[in-house]
Amino acid sequence: MIYADHNATTPVDPEVRAAMAVALEDSFGNASSLHQAGQEARRLVERARAQVANLIGAQPDEIIFTSGGTEADNLAVLGAARAAGRERTGVVTSAIEHQAVLAPCKCLQEDGHPVTFLPVDREGRVELGALADAAKPDVALFSVMLANNETGTIQPVAEVVKAAAACGALVHTDAVQAAGKLPIDAKSLPVALLSLSSHKIHGPKGAGALFVRRGTCLSPLVLGGRQERTLRPGTENVPAIVGFGKACELAGARLVADARRLALLRDRFEAQILARVVGARVNGGQARLANTSNIDFHGLDGEAIAINLDMLGMAVSNGAACSAADHAPSHVLLAMGQSETEARSAVRFSFGRDNSDEDIERAAELVVRATTLLRKVRS
Repeated sequence: MIYADHNATTPVDPEVRAAMAVALEDSFGNASSLHQAGQEARRLVERARAQVANLIGAQPDEIIFTSGGTEADNLAVLGAARAAGRERTGVVTSAIEHQAVLAPCKCLQEDGHPVTFLPVDREGRVELGALADAAKPDVALFSVMLANNETGTIQPVAEVVKAAAACGALVHTDAVQAAGKLPIDAKSLPVALLSLSSHKIHGPKGAGALFVRRGTCLSPLVLGGRQERTLRPGTENVPAIVGFGKACELAGARLVADARRLALLRDRFEAQILARVVGARVNGGQARLANTSNIDFHGLDGEAIAINLDMLGMAVSNGAACSAADHAPSHVLLAMGQSETEARSAVRFSFGRDNSDEDIERAAELVVRATTLLRKVRS
C-alpha cells in the first residue's frame, strides 16, 4: 500500500517503538511516587519533556503533557479565556482552524464570549486587514494555526502576534501539523501557547503537549491532582510520553532533510497530476507545508476518488480525518471561497519520510487511473 495520509497520522518510527518498549517493560512505576520505581518513571518523563522543548526552542518547564493535540487546543483556548477575567472576554480565531479549536471557541460563544472568526483569502491565508480590525481592548486570546491540516497553507502567525500585542492579548497557535515540518523557535515566535501532537511526527497516539510560556495564566479543564503543574492532573502515560519525546528528537534531527526531500516529491507528484488529469487544480498557494498537496478534481467527487484509490492500494483523505464521518464539504475550502461542489471535489495527499520516489510515480499512476474510471462512469 502507498500511504499518503500522513497529515491524519504517521507510522510509529522503529526507534520510538524501541524506546516505548523499554519504558513499558522496565519503568512501570507511577511518576508521582517517591520510591525508586516511581523516580525512574519521573526521570523518563522529564527527559521526554526536555526533548519536546528542544524541538520548539522552549524551556522544559514550559511543556505540559496532554493526551494529544485536541486536548492541548482545548486547554489553550478554554483555559486562557476563562483565566482572563471579566474585562477581557473576546476571542479571535480563523475560519479554517481545526475543530479542536473551533469547537471550544463556539462553546465560549454560547457562554457569552464575543468570538471573531477571521476570513481567509483564496489561498487560505488569514486576511491581515481583518486581523488588524479584530485587535480590540476586550480580546483575551488570538488562536491561529501555524499551518493548515488540509491545504498545508502556512499562516502569518508573526503578524497575529503583532496584532495581539497592540491590544494586550495572548496568542495561541495550533502547531500540530507544522511541528517536525517547519522550524519552530519559541524565542523568535513569541506566542504564549502552542499545541503539539505525537502521532503527527511518527510518535504514538494518545500523547501531546501544550507549550505554556512562563507567566501565562491558564485555568485547568480537569481537576484532581498536581501533575503537570496542576494544569493537567492525572497519572502520566509514561510509555506514550517517552515515545513522544523520542519522536521529537528524531523530528528535530531530520527536519531540514525531510522537508527538502518531501517538497521535491510533492512537486513532482503535482506536476504529473496537473499534466495528466483534466481539470485538476492545487488548492493553496506556494507557502505550504512541504508534504501536503490538496487537489481539486473538477467535476468528480473527492470521497469517491479516495474510496477508489483505497481499493487500488493507496491511502488518502478528502479532508480532515476528524471530520471524515460527517460527509460535509470542507469548511476550510468553503472559507477559501469555493462552492460546495468544488469543496467536495478535493482530495488531500500528505506524504511522509517513508514514501519513496517509486511511491510518487506509482501514486500518480493510481490517481490517473481512478479519476479516468470515475469520469467514464459519469459519462
